[in-house]
Amino acid sequence: MDDSVCRARAILGTILLGLILTGCASAPTPDNRAEARWMPQQEELETAREQCVPGRPAQMDPALDHVPATDLRREGDMLGPGDRLRIQVVGDDGRLSRAYVIDDYDRLELPGLAPLDTRGKTLRQVETTLAERLVEAGLVRPLPRVVDVSLMESAGLSVPVSGAIFQAGTVRIGERARETLVGQREGPASGDANSERSVAAAIRAAGGARPDADLTRIRVVRGQRWTELDLSGLLDGTRLGDVRLSPGDRVIVPSTACFDERLVRPSPLTPPGIRVYLSNLSRPAASNANSAIGKESSSLPYGTRLLQGLASANCIGGSAMNAHRQAVLISANPLNGRSVVIQRDIEGMLEHAQRDRINPYLMPNDAIACYDSRAMNARDAIALFGEALGSAATAILIDDLAQ
Repeated sequence: MDDSVCRARAILGTILLGLILTGCASAPTPDNRAEARWMPQQEELETAREQCVPGRPAQMDPALDHVPATDLRREGDMLGPGDRLRIQVVGDDGRLSRAYVIDDYDRLELPGLAPLDTRGKTLRQVETTLAERLVEAGLVRPLPRVVDVSLMESAGLSVPVSGAIFQAGTVRIGERARETLVGQREGPASGDANSERSVAAAIRAAGGARPDADLTRIRVVRGQRWTELDLSGLLDGTRLGDVRLSPGDRVIVPSTACFDERLVRPSPLTPPGIRVYLSNLSRPAASNANSAIGKESSSLPYGTRLLQGLASANCIGGSAMNAHRQAVLISANPLNGRSVVIQRDIEGMLEHAQRDRINPYLMPNDAIACYDSRAMNARDAIALFGEALGSAATAILIDDLAQ
């Protein structure tokens, strides 16, 4: 048999083999640990759902005393570093009567007096202690209300937040821009209401409550006391129940260990939006820029599901040849830190009546990747081997002419 014919058959066989191999594969089939999945929608449609039984929160330290939430609500706010006070002393000519700021060490310093420790004290307690100091120093006479201390500005707070929230750690709440400070424009003033020094604000600053959070048993620790709050009414607006925080407070959000999709929406306790990483390096779109994937596409409202995220990544629609594309969702189980990879047939989800059962919610920092259909893979293989065949045919023709 002629050598050119043999070489042509070898090239044709290679092309057919490549078509067979590429036509049978689209997206990788992920393998996950059994404990990686935590969301019911992450399971396959054929998997029977088991009813999750919420667990009870962990016991608090027995050294701490439990008190009703009303006790903390009745207490005045504790003063802390950065709070601005206006002090008026009866009969003073301006030497002591002016505005003061509590320093980073919780000290209030007045001329001629030793620093006054304000740690754990309310405004009225500081006023009483200051009056006693001034009388002892002989600076004022022992008259009723010889000193008046009023709050001009509540500074921000550093609050440790732990439990079923997306970003556990110490957060800063209640900070305001300098141009909005009381007394900067309107002159001497007193009184302040810093609405961002609250439990709900601290939870939002810590990334928001996760879908497994127990909002009926949020715990606030103040010194040697702790209490439980039911903030579930903030989700539907039925009741408030929030508590203003003071310096030194801690917030703990217990976990039920169960996924509650009612919590997957924007609210005063959950994230307003999430950031998702998108990849659509497909045959029709050679880059994310060509797919119009930008900041707006990857910043989605909290409560967005996989199908909506795929539409944002331009993975849905297009030619019939690219139908039955595959999507991969990369997420993490917040209960144990296990990563989980979910594969879905996009058109299969669109066509199925029970799509909500296998359409997972997107969580912060999830990643979505799209893979082309088998037909597009075969097309790429034909183009690749067609280029190789053209080069080989040219070489055979030159070789024949040379002979």
